[in-house]
Amino acid sequence: MNILSPSILSADFTKLGEEIETIDNAGAEYIHVDVMDGMFVPSISYGMPVIKSIRKSTGKVFDVHLMISEPIRYIADFAASGADMITVHVEACSDVVATIEKIREYKLKVGITLNPDTPVSAIKPYLNRVDMVLIMSVNPGFGGQKFITSSVDKIKEVKRLRDELNLSYDIEVDGGINIDNLATVLEAGANVIVAGSAIFRGDAAENVKKFKSIMSVW
Repeated sequence: MNILSPSILSADFTKLGEEIETIDNAGAEYIHVDVMDGMFVPSISYGMPVIKSIRKSTGKVFDVHLMISEPIRYIADFAASGADMITVHVEACSDVVATIEKIREYKLKVGITLNPDTPVSAIKPYLNRVDMVLIMSVNPGFGGQKFITSSVDKIKEVKRLRDELNLSYDIEVDGGINIDNLATVLEAGANVIVAGSAIFRGDAAENVKKFKSIMSVW
């Protein structure tokens, strides 16, 4: 199933609850929550209090993407704040398996991701332990970046490995996704689509519907 996961990093924070209700009502299945610590990535975004406060705005899946160093330290806190799925970076974990197991302790789904310069081979040992693989199609840390076209090959490789290893994880793509390149990443094998600026710039409800219209034919 194809799933749209709008990134609230691009939402208007003066009316964040409203923005979430809008994309929820328009048909988005997930809410993508980008957490940045100013260490693993240069930017700082928001943390547990914000996530907890917006949890009551929607019943949709909170797809929490941790761009933080040693995320194992905070798994319990993000679980308590309302995360349904936690995705961690392979580059940010000194013990990837222990981090995955910590997420499982809280009965949450697990995602693993890697930066654009990191080869897929870095996550291959963990593919049988996760529910989702996130391909970053921009360098993490800032919204509004241009899509890195080589990400399409990574999506294809992760899909090939899924078939080869007889696994069933979702493939998510995040960064620079818009109406013009949406079909390209869907064709490559992505089925969970993160979009920030392309959703929240302008009429968010209409933008969700445009994305969903394209995604429905793949």
